[in-house]
Amino acid sequence: MAAGKKPRLAVWKFSSCDGCQLSLLDCEDELLAVAEAVEIGFFLEATRAQVAGPYDISLVEGSISTPRDIKRIQKVRRQSRVLITIGACATSGGIQALRNLSDVDAFVNMVYAHPEFISTLATSTPISDHVKVDFELRGCPIDKYQLLEVLNAALNGRKPDIPAHSQCIECKLSGTVCVMVAQGIPCLGPVTQAGCGNICPGCERGCYGCFGPKEAPNPAALSGRLLELGMDLRQTRHFYRSFNTNAGAFRDESARLESIDG
Repeated sequence: MAAGKKPRLAVWKFSSCDGCQLSLLDCEDELLAVAEAVEIGFFLEATRAQVAGPYDISLVEGSISTPRDIKRIQKVRRQSRVLITIGACATSGGIQALRNLSDVDAFVNMVYAHPEFISTLATSTPISDHVKVDFELRGCPIDKYQLLEVLNAALNGRKPDIPAHSQCIECKLSGTVCVMVAQGIPCLGPVTQAGCGNICPGCERGCYGCFGPKEAPNPAALSGRLLELGMDLRQTRHFYRSFNTNAGAFRDESARLESIDG
């Protein structure tokens, strides 16, 4: 990049709901600082203006769900010096990865009057399954402050300071009483990466795993506890199948429980 020239930022959307892109726009006052630090080359959620690549940083939201997506993400990768995936869809395939467990053709034939017009893949997969990714930012949606930290790190050539520990640590740091211990409420907190700001346990609800598996999780041990709390095998299996159903540890544990349940 030429001296004195602002880094060029691009934000791309694939199969997703736009929620993670909106997290960037939700930065409000901080967004002004971001806009001053970079040149926005492509961000259709925010502006029609487009500047041709290459791009210094690309933020990618959404999963790969169509044949066109595969070609498009490869093109984005070629144009990007640093590629960062944002959100559960981009990092694990998202809630639409539930299709991976079903017959997509049957759904298409059932829903659409002219299924021959539908071009889709049988699976919804993360960006990293198709191209090299420099950093994955978890969440459904992502936390805006974590996004600002990742952008700051990318602009300054350092590693992002994003926690890899569990939601349980976040509960303890905030002084929240454990809902699973105190009230017997099923919770994915022990195997879920921190990052949401303790939203659900802070409202006396169990964690739903929005930020995906934490570093070195032990979901089998948690499943045993969930069964002790009264969940049956089917309920426990489905507990892992939501925003991050295709995330490695969650996917493997739900498959293990399905094999037991028959």
